[in-house]
Amino acid sequence: MGAPLARRLLSAEHDLTVWNRTAERAAPLGAAGAAIAATPEEAASAADVVITMLADGPALEAVAERIAPAMRPDARLIEMSTVGPAAVRALAARMPTVVDAPVMGSVDRAAAGTLTVLAGGDVDRVADILATFGTVVRCGELGAGAARKILLINAVIGAVTLTADLAELGAGLGVPDPLDLLAEGPLAGAVARIRAAGADFPLGLAAKDVGLALDVAALPVLDAVRERLLKAPDQEADLGKVLK
Repeated sequence: MGAPLARRLLSAEHDLTVWNRTAERAAPLGAAGAAIAATPEEAASAADVVITMLADGPALEAVAERIAPAMRPDARLIEMSTVGPAAVRALAARMPTVVDAPVMGSVDRAAAGTLTVLAGGDVDRVADILATFGTVVRCGELGAGAARKILLINAVIGAVTLTADLAELGAGLGVPDPLDLLAEGPLAGAVARIRAAGADFPLGLAAKDVGLALDVAALPVLDAVRERLLKAPDQEADLGKVLK
């Protein structure tokens, strides 16, 4: 997700410095006009705005530990990872101004600038940057965006998994084109996600996001969904390919 977001910033003519935990992944952005930093400290030290988009809480914590002392006192941090509100508030305790801004949508929508950005905290100071990525929904206080993301992403994951099971049921019952039939009802959005060609949401990350929900409450249905996702042989496969 970080790469298409970076390209959106470049297309809006922002001065951009990038760093990736896997160095070679940053190279195409250098070719597109971004400066490439050798360390996260270097990337953050001169920035007015720092954006983090990382896979999970431990990754965010590891990077935050390095960039926190390097950031300027007047800098702003936009945290776009899916890590939950508790992690965002912990981050705010050690950083300058923090805005949580996780997104709904995959790499296809990131590239097109049509994400839904769920923003919490002092959004005004970074609203123009967030608008580069898509439609900004102001959710309230710090952590509110992260909370909404956990709710909404689990609705997507649960619905896609249910749709996959129902399609299998339909095939077993001899129903022709069960996905077409399901697309006519309340699971139309899940069918569209399964059929999306440009999306990329690895099953391993989907299971992680369900885990964030289970950290908050005992949720038997989502617990079963997470177990199913974790048992899939290819954790890098896209969620929409769960039917395969």
